Amino acid sequence: MIKIRVLIVDDSVVARKSITEVLSADSAIEVAGVAANGKIGIAKIAQVCPDVVILDVEMPGWNGLETLTEIRKLYARLPVIMFSAWTQRGASLTLDAFARGASDYVAKPVGEFSPAEVQRTLRDQLIPKIKALCPRFKSPSNSSVRNPEKGLQQKSASRIHLAVPTANSSEGRIDVVAMGVSTGGPNALCEILPAIPKYFPVPILIVQHMPANFTEALSERLNKMSQIRVVHGTNGVSLERGTAYIAPGDFHMAVKRQSTEVVMYLNQLPPENSCRPSVDVLFRSVVEAYGAGVLGVILTGMGQDGLRGCQFIREVGGQIIAQDEKSSVVWGMPGFVAKAGLADCVLPLHQIAIEIHNRVQKHRQISHHLEVDVCS
Repeated sequence: MIKIRVLIVDDSVVARKSITEVLSADSAIEVAGVAANGKIGIAKIAQVCPDVVILDVEMPGWNGLETLTEIRKLYARLPVIMFSAWTQRGASLTLDAFARGASDYVAKPVGEFSPAEVQRTLRDQLIPKIKALCPRFKSPSNSSVRNPEKGLQQKSASRIHLAVPTANSSEGRIDVVAMGVSTGGPNALCEILPAIPKYFPVPILIVQHMPANFTEALSERLNKMSQIRVVHGTNGVSLERGTAYIAPGDFHMAVKRQSTEVVMYLNQLPPENSCRPSVDVLFRSVVEAYGAGVLGVILTGMGQDGLRGCQFIREVGGQIIAQDEKSSVVWGMPGFVAKAGLADCVLPLHQIAIEIHNRVQKHRQISHHLEVDVCS
């Protein structure tokens, strides 16, 4: 069995030891090398040929951002998982890392964690992300396992037919857009939301799988980049058109219709699909509040959170857009939806914003960039 080779770059001896112990216990993963700083890490990549790099964000000398920039100059497609502090500063630096080409991140378990809790957190968060970023290793018989370019071309060619609409929908008026996204999500949202016009006639609700500090930092960053308003979800707020709401980390986000308004509610009920916030929770609630007037958008991410929610949307006549495999960092969430035949269209990332705009504007009368009817 060919294992996934991992290089760990972290200035902390304790962190390197903990990560090595966790990864070495998995039969599918091999720690190919470790490095105490960014310059050594760059040199080690050429020596050990890793399939994934785990890179600490804050290090003396070259920090994680500087190291990542150098990695991307030399190895454009090498998956890099950032290892960052669970703090507001760590969240901001991680978003900077995504902008420079990071593939994913894991928040460091810091504070009052026992050694056993640290190892469990690393095992539960890090190992699935490593495996999701290396899908070619799932099949031992895959002869192109050490030829990622060939493997990716073969997979894309075999699924071209998924770009054709695969299910019937009413294609009626859209009154809300609900998005679900995970691995690779910050960059996907940074491409989609700034392309949404200022006078967008409906609210946008977004579940991005991230801790609370990270979702707050992401909301602030997207708000500065976008024409529409982007805010961190707040319990009890009435939804407004032209505003995007991002679910706070560790809280499910749901909505409920109250007379002429639709109100947001946050809760900490048990995770669904091992996620809180969960896309399924959001999608179920928007179906109850808006019926067929829902446009669901499933973007890059590991796992299948959102699959059941998309089934609910389609059952009432709503519409679904899924991101395609080639433009996804991980084609898990959108892949499950596409392969289940639930998507009206499967599109590359750069086409999704215009598709959202076109579907929302359909059945609306527009005058001077302002909608003349009342958005429910």
